[in-house]
Amino acid sequence: MAQNNFNKNTTDTRPAMPDAAKHTYGLTEQSWKVLTEVTFPTAKTAEVILMALDYCKTRKLDIFKKPVHIVPMWSKALGCNVETVWPSITEIQTTASRTGVWAGMDRPVWGPDVTKTFTGRYKDDNEQWQDIDVSVTFPEWVAVTVYRIVGGKRCAFTEEVYWLEAYSTAGGKNSQVPTAMWIKRPKGQLAKCGKAASLRAAFPEECGYAAEEMEGKIIDIDGSDVIDIDLSAESATAAPVQQPQAEVKPEVIDASKLDPKLIRAVETLIKRTKDANAWAAAEEFIASRFTGVDLIYARAELDKAKRQPALTHTEGMTMPPLSAKDTELSKARQALR
Repeated sequence: MAQNNFNKNTTDTRPAMPDAAKHTYGLTEQSWKVLTEVTFPTAKTAEVILMALDYCKTRKLDIFKKPVHIVPMWSKALGCNVETVWPSITEIQTTASRTGVWAGMDRPVWGPDVTKTFTGRYKDDNEQWQDIDVSVTFPEWVAVTVYRIVGGKRCAFTEEVYWLEAYSTAGGKNSQVPTAMWIKRPKGQLAKCGKAASLRAAFPEECGYAAEEMEGKIIDIDGSDVIDIDLSAESATAAPVQQPQAEVKPEVIDASKLDPKLIRAVETLIKRTKDANAWAAAEEFIASRFTGVDLIYARAELDKAKRQPALTHTEGMTMPPLSAKDTELSKARQALR
């Protein structure tokens, strides 16, 4: 059945105000109502709103100006959507401005218009699958130039972003259907992604990914291009154990503070560790590979995976040496720190 709009959910499911909102952040009932009904009307849990409050408090931002967005993203590990907090393009521009060396931005330069018909399914606000057949006219690409003062000179940083590579999908990892916002504002959304990409190029240490870029994406995508470890020697001695699968419940993840490359690397390591039943070797590997916050995150994810039904432990194993590709990626990461 062809459709050209997305159904709206009329059921009121606003999260109740937790005690922490009042005692930690000093919110009133009225302020919480504004947050749930105006600022973050799609939030499903109070926890994710508290996470946004904490982000804004740390960064000294006014949450009522919506410097961050709550973005649902598909988690392969959990098998469901999770609510994540990402900075808006406005917050990324604020971050660049606070450096004192941001020297302006040119208006977007657009590529030729392209018209494409998308056919597929998406889940509406009632979590029901709907069929859709929609044609969208969009610019093939956008280029945005950001300026930064480097050594006393105004230097230009330009990035091109392609619509088909950047747009958000509405039906999960296998869907090609754009979200309602990308159908309604095909140029506006691409412009935000172009700005974010150029700001990252000009301010690689200060600026990260924007919410507009992450909507509809997958948190823990296959990281085979990040880590290439052969655990075949260990897998030969592993024996599978059949255990009942525990139900995995959705959880709130603050993905805005994590490097996407780190997420992919840890996801791949855990998957291959499960396949080879090489938990001891994996612990040694992350201890030698990661440091600081990266190490804390990797250990936490590994510990969580160990508590899930898995293969029997095989102790005393050592991790095979890194491939040449992985070694180069490791050197590049260290150089960027």
